[in-house]
Amino acid sequence: MVLCPARPPRRTRTSNGATGATRSSAFMFPYFIMLIFCGIPLFFMELSFGQFASQGCLGVWRLSPMFKGVGYGMMVVSTYIGIYYNVVICIAFYYFFSSMTHVLPWAYCNNPWNTPDCTGVLDASNLTNGSRPATLPSNLSHLLNHSLQRTSPSEEYWRRYVLKLSDDIGNFGEVRMPLLGCLGVSWVVVFLCLIRGVKSSGKVVYFTATFPYVVLTILFVRGVTLEGAFTGIMYYLTPQWDKILEAKVWGDAASQIFYSLGCAWGGLITMASYNKFHNNCYRDSIIISITNCATSVYAGFVIFSILGFMANHLGVDVSRVADHGPGLAFVAYPEALTLLPISPLWSLLFFFMLILLGLGTQFCLLETLVTAIVDEVGNEWILKKKTYVTLGVAVAGFLLGIPLTSQAGIYWLLLMDNYAASFSLVVISCIMCVSIMYIYGHRNYFQDIQMMLGFPPPLFFQICWRFVSPAIIFFILIFTVIQYQPITYNHYQYPGWAVAIGFLMALSSVICIPLYALFQLCRTDGDTLLQRLKNATKPSRDWGPALLEHRTGRYAPTIPASPEDGLEVQPLHPDKAQIPMVGSNGSSRLQDSRI
Repeated sequence: MVLCPARPPRRTRTSNGATGATRSSAFMFPYFIMLIFCGIPLFFMELSFGQFASQGCLGVWRLSPMFKGVGYGMMVVSTYIGIYYNVVICIAFYYFFSSMTHVLPWAYCNNPWNTPDCTGVLDASNLTNGSRPATLPSNLSHLLNHSLQRTSPSEEYWRRYVLKLSDDIGNFGEVRMPLLGCLGVSWVVVFLCLIRGVKSSGKVVYFTATFPYVVLTILFVRGVTLEGAFTGIMYYLTPQWDKILEAKVWGDAASQIFYSLGCAWGGLITMASYNKFHNNCYRDSIIISITNCATSVYAGFVIFSILGFMANHLGVDVSRVADHGPGLAFVAYPEALTLLPISPLWSLLFFFMLILLGLGTQFCLLETLVTAIVDEVGNEWILKKKTYVTLGVAVAGFLLGIPLTSQAGIYWLLLMDNYAASFSLVVISCIMCVSIMYIYGHRNYFQDIQMMLGFPPPLFFQICWRFVSPAIIFFILIFTVIQYQPITYNHYQYPGWAVAIGFLMALSSVICIPLYALFQLCRTDGDTLLQRLKNATKPSRDWGPALLEHRTGRYAPTIPASPEDGLEVQPLHPDKAQIPMVGSNGSSRLQDSRI
């Protein structure tokens, strides 16, 4: 069974400076629609795809070699996400280490990095207790609403101390050495957990994927017992039907589903390739996808119960204390934790949970890249030296992540998150779905699943794969383009050249598909273009189950006819009868089915 770690809920992004939390209530309905008609079907497709061929995101495209560019696109997306995702983990490490103190450093405004405009929750509470002159407003709500540009100590700690944020994306400034050190720690932990491939990471994932539920439950029990928690939860659940017709809400819901379930990253295909051939991946896809998304919803209750308590303490609306993107994890929630008794303990638990969730995702990303490289080279040397490939990928990821630890790093991180890992995911999934259903043929694929599982995919999945999922993805892409707005970070407007780089990053994964298709057409035999096209799209001779014992039906080696029959039977794929499939996903991979 594939064990996919539940990722933390990705906050919706807004381009007008409003918080993503203001869309959360309108977000739930599109989120579940996308889960049912896109998320679960595509999750099942990728699991069955990888499990049937026992190959990574590149090797599986023996199904239709012309579309191997889809696999390269998945590798590019995983590379981008792997680079910036580990930077997020390193920031969580930094906050985790900073929480090992009696008083959290972002609790008060009496630190060297604070400005005169800083107004802390605890500092403001002291005002009402008579610790300041009586000329100041005595009502806490009036004090906080007096200035719409309230600057909290957690925000100044984040911007002025942790990041030392520069004024422009092009002004890199200095590399923040504490963050660089934590980035090194993150990559070392990831490498050590993957040093033996899935044999080592599988054992670690059992902890990283389950222990966060313990932390979430502890924080949930603490959160719902706080005054004002119900207000925050109702804000989280109350629908805003006027937002439902906005294409961006649906686009954000699709992005969240693809991001949360890991669709189009290549990780699902890679991890499923380690399953036993007859493993019930249909059951796995239902259980994992529903559990994963239920965890995201559960985490929303945990977050908004605390934010509701904070809003009640300040006497303001929940939307005033909520934030989006990294501001939620590293500004709003840490500030809310300062209001709890023994706040360093809750802070340690929260950031430890973020680290575990992030590491679980990072394992999958790194293993996707390593497996694709090993499968593509496929010789005996690289199979024995897979650990060195893992080390090389980890070192490259660390070096490429160094600019993101600079003073302009957060600008680049959000740029990569908004462009490199957004609409390109849905484009890749749409093309994968179309190529399997209409190029390879839906009947062929349904027969493959029946041979593997013992039953064909249910009618609902057949309809979604052929019609519903591609149509939904296509219309979301169209409306997202129509309603596109440039990226911003708080009040900072990204310059045109930075947005252009963002589009280039998004296109760099999608462009792999047509480029490799042209390359495959040029190298394929055929007298005419149509003949070349047919030869490039039909399955290669070594497509099918990895082990000879699983090659039944149309994949079975043909037994030569006896001379008495007077017939000569030609094998459909003569290579398969004599040459076993070799690669990192071969027989040794099938022994790791527990992962």
